[in-house]
Amino acid sequence: MRSAASGQNLECEIRVLGGLAVFRNGQEVALPPSRKTRALLAFLAVAGRPQRRERLCEMFWEVPDDPRGALRWSVSKLRHVLGDAVESGHDVVAISSTQVQVDYHSVRDMLAADTRQTSVSELEDLAGLFRSAFLEDLSLPRCPEFEGWRVALANEAELLHLRLRRTLIDRLSENDPERALLHARTLMSLRSDDAALAVEVEALLERSRRALSQSPSAGHSEHDRRIVTATRKLVLQDIRYCTAADRVRIAFAVAGSGYPILKCANWMSHLQYEWESPVWRHWMEGRSAENRLIRYDQRGNGLSDWKVAEVSFEAMLADLECVADAAGLDRFALLGISGGAAISVAYAARHPDRVSHLLLYGGRPKGWRTQGDPNEIARRSAMMTLLRTGWGLNNPAFRRMFSSLFVPDATPEQMDWFDELQRRTISPENGVKYQEAAASFDVTNLLAEITAPTLVLHAADDGIVPFDAGKEFAAGIRGARFVPLESRNHILLEHEEAFARFLDEMRRFINR
Repeated sequence: MRSAASGQNLECEIRVLGGLAVFRNGQEVALPPSRKTRALLAFLAVAGRPQRRERLCEMFWEVPDDPRGALRWSVSKLRHVLGDAVESGHDVVAISSTQVQVDYHSVRDMLAADTRQTSVSELEDLAGLFRSAFLEDLSLPRCPEFEGWRVALANEAELLHLRLRRTLIDRLSENDPERALLHARTLMSLRSDDAALAVEVEALLERSRRALSQSPSAGHSEHDRRIVTATRKLVLQDIRYCTAADRVRIAFAVAGSGYPILKCANWMSHLQYEWESPVWRHWMEGRSAENRLIRYDQRGNGLSDWKVAEVSFEAMLADLECVADAAGLDRFALLGISGGAAISVAYAARHPDRVSHLLLYGGRPKGWRTQGDPNEIARRSAMMTLLRTGWGLNNPAFRRMFSSLFVPDATPEQMDWFDELQRRTISPENGVKYQEAAASFDVTNLLAEITAPTLVLHAADDGIVPFDAGKEFAAGIRGARFVPLESRNHILLEHEEAFARFLDEMRRFINR
């Protein structure tokens, strides 16, 4: 076997526990547009050993289509992505297992060993590798051999995920029931019909209550907060997909029951990771306690397609329309948070018959460049430069800078979660595209067209979006009610009185 002549030895990470992604030296690499070429990459990486060219031709290409020529073309594209890690001979092709790291292999190999010697933190790191279903973005119905392999590996990956979460629950349930409960909730989302697990969750809740009530170290307010956290109602989410007009797949989730609330997507969202996060979890549970909550990941974010040609205000508005239709919503309350506020206004103006209530929090009617504040333009431009150069690097200090702007009053645990959310949610390329889209929109001319009852809320000392932007929304929408919230956090934290006020205002507004 000979090594490819072009390229050089590179540290590569290939992720298949979710949509296919490749990282080289910490930076995500653009993948070939051909689905078969991407599927070939995934198959070779997971197989981890040389594959006969004849078999690969039979797996991906039909005879009349010059399969050997198609394979040569695809292999040449893979060399652009992986360099010398692609090895080819006259009869075989392989991706070198010594030059790439595959997330599936990391989980499989760790669980094949004696996990009793593995720390809980290492196991939790492995659990974090599961973004969604194995290669969920690479279904090839016309390639039955590949599809059969993909489905079989997806089933195996799910079993590994179940085993991993089960191990964590068993290791944590005695001494840290609250932490065990996080993993039990994830396990319930994968096995919602498991009656025995539901009973176990109730037992963990009760154990958490007892442990917290006997804790002498917690202050009264912190004690009460943790009791509420441990005893909150278990709500499961159902993650689904819809396809936008430009063929971009959008992931959306449904949780709870009651009158529907559709949350417009905002930058840096991840349906599954947010569900487990102490920064966002209370938002989801608070809004799904009495209502059916539908939320989605914006294109280029989270579980939605990352490889997208267009990230624009109009494209994101079309995604909101797609989700509303796919979720079967005729009439609903629409919630816009941060960058989702202006998109929600545009949707409400375009579809007045479908929006019964409009809620806007922490948003602005004009993009930061359109607004024309020279200080903000300079600050945002600097942030975009940092996005281009440092977003994907393993540099906690870089991500912490962004976290401190969004949640300056967060605890160390909340800061760590928000740091990780940034890394998992969006690529540097998509981050820059989103910031460009967020720079130039203007919906001020649509405010007078809004007919739905409107509630506008804004943190008084928000460091991301100026307080006056919220007042501008309220002033432009006829009959809108404005509620200032005493907080410095762009994302309200669970312990804040401002968040309790937000929930109370929302419930009375929608369910009155």
